[in-house]
Amino acid sequence: MPEYKVTIDRDQCISCMSCVALCPDVFEMNDEDGKTQIVEKYRVGDNLGEGRIPEDLKSCAEEAANSCPVTIITVEEA
Repeated sequence: MPEYKVTIDRDQCISCMSCVALCPDVFEMNDEDGKTQIVEKYRVGDNLGEGRIPEDLKSCAEEAANSCPVTIITVEEA
C-alpha cells in the first residue's frame, strides 16, 4: 500500500484551521503556538510539519491542502 508524504510550512501558517476541519485524522492545532501540525500517529520523528500517511487518507489531506488559503501544505507520493 503506497504511503504519502505530507508537509506543512508551519512558519507560514495563519492558524485558520481549515485543514483541521477538513482532515482531523491528519492535522491538528498545536496548543503552544496555535499553528497546525501533523497528528502524532503520522508524524516523522519530532518534526511537527512532516508526516507519512496511508493511501486511504490521501484525498482528505489533498482536500485540506487545496483549501489552505496560504498554500503551505503539500501531499506527494513518498
